Amino acid sequence: MLTNIQVRNFAIIDAVEIEFGAGMTVLTGETGAGKSILVDSLGFVLGERGNSGLVRTGAKRAEFTAEFDLAKLPAAREWLEEQMLDQDDECNLRRVIGTDGRSRAFINGNSVPLQSLKTLGEMLLDIHGQHFHQSLARRDVQRNVLDYCGGLTDLSAATSNAFNEWSTLAEQLIELESADNDRSSRLELLRFQLGEMDTLDLQPGEYEALSLERSKLQNSGRLAEGVSLTLQRLYDADEGNAQSLLAEATQTIESLAAMDTTLASTLSILQEATIHVSEAAENLRRYGDSLDMDPARQNWVEERLDAIVNIARKHKIEPEEIYDLHSRLSKQLDDLLHVEERGAELQQAVSAAEKKFRSSAGKLSAGRKKAGKAFSTAVTAAMSGLGMPGGVFEVSIKPRDTGDARANGLDIVEYLISANPGQKPMPLSKVASGGELSRMSLAIQVIASDGSAIPTMVFDEVDSGVGGGVAEMVGLRLREIGQSRQVFCVTHLPQVASLGDNHFRIAKLTDGTTTKTSIAKLSKDERVEEIARMLGGVEITQRSRDHAAEMLDLDRLNRTRNKTA
Repeated sequence: MLTNIQVRNFAIIDAVEIEFGAGMTVLTGETGAGKSILVDSLGFVLGERGNSGLVRTGAKRAEFTAEFDLAKLPAAREWLEEQMLDQDDECNLRRVIGTDGRSRAFINGNSVPLQSLKTLGEMLLDIHGQHFHQSLARRDVQRNVLDYCGGLTDLSAATSNAFNEWSTLAEQLIELESADNDRSSRLELLRFQLGEMDTLDLQPGEYEALSLERSKLQNSGRLAEGVSLTLQRLYDADEGNAQSLLAEATQTIESLAAMDTTLASTLSILQEATIHVSEAAENLRRYGDSLDMDPARQNWVEERLDAIVNIARKHKIEPEEIYDLHSRLSKQLDDLLHVEERGAELQQAVSAAEKKFRSSAGKLSAGRKKAGKAFSTAVTAAMSGLGMPGGVFEVSIKPRDTGDARANGLDIVEYLISANPGQKPMPLSKVASGGELSRMSLAIQVIASDGSAIPTMVFDEVDSGVGGGVAEMVGLRLREIGQSRQVFCVTHLPQVASLGDNHFRIAKLTDGTTTKTSIAKLSKDERVEEIARMLGGVEITQRSRDHAAEMLDLDRLNRTRNKTA
């Protein structure tokens, strides 16, 4: 579970560190105080994309750190061991985002790619966002949720891979058949192009080597002059060369070192310098001897480079790409020369790939139908507990036309809802009101969390659009989940906030110049004040306090009864 989070220089957060426990934790605060900033911080530390706009004004970087206890997470521990990132049952995740937009990720102090952080994060924590209900009307989201709840994500991915493989092979077959229609002219062109390249006989890395040689030949005079001058200064001048000056200095220090041994290290440095100067002079002599000032060689290099550039220009590529182009054109020529054999091979491969896809898609369809029935029953039951008694939820799964295969399978998945008894279920996007859609979203997310192995759930204002008795039902359901998992709930509803095991208040502080966000764990009396604020608004009355205290007392009574039962 999540045990600690630290956030520095993010948006209006200066520095925040919070320790968490088990059960249901609620986070409340006034609108605009930054309740969702903490959820966003968790998202970033678990690998979501970020940018320089996240960094607090005046700071160089934003930092996010989260610590997890992996004692009950064998899958996460195994993944860390495979990546050689394990550290007993503890896991420390860190993310740094700079003002230049650069991002760095760390797992247990080791720098890792962002994708690694994301992969591990998906095993540790699941965030259910406040805007989920807005996307719930989309069929692709409905299909993905069904696959997730039905444990079909791996089969769905395998089906998608099989479809992509089938599509790729089918495209290759079409290209081959298209090329065969104009085979003779294509063969002639390929033979001509390859003939030019064969005559050129360009070797790997040759263009780069010739470019360097041309630069050397073009500047051979300046190079020779510079080498000669340097040799004079280092070694060859009759008087005042570096070698002789160093030799004199070495002799002087050598005699002095006999009087004071502390000069021994200086003497050693001078002796090494003398050796280095001699080696540098020898290297320069060899380099000078290697300089080729032959005009004939320079002309040949220029002509060779021009020939390479001309071929590249014909094909609209860079000279360095000619060698690879030759390989591709050779393969195309070979395919055309053996088009019948290649066509038969491709046709068999396409048929096999299609068979593999349809088999996988068929299993996926069967899995979706089975999962759809269980999902429909579970969500319908949850609707009753969320203020929609008599409502019905159905997952409609219809087959696509044979020729309309998709990477996501052969099904059209759509959610149907009847919010009131006696009404025929209709598409969710057409009949659900805003409040109903919010409650449907919450019901689906709760059911989805039941089928998840992730131990920490974050619900970011998923109770938006509900109130009254329904709000209490929402809180009770979240608390029920919190009995077996760690649950975080950002809420604006006092009915939900009163049911938490732990309560944090998020407040925005300003001195007129700067604005900061503070997060504090509330005591029993502070919880009464906070819930009273949520009940009564800006002005907190004694009546609001009494109501808040009653809500908390009733909650404790309910807990006692549940434990006794």
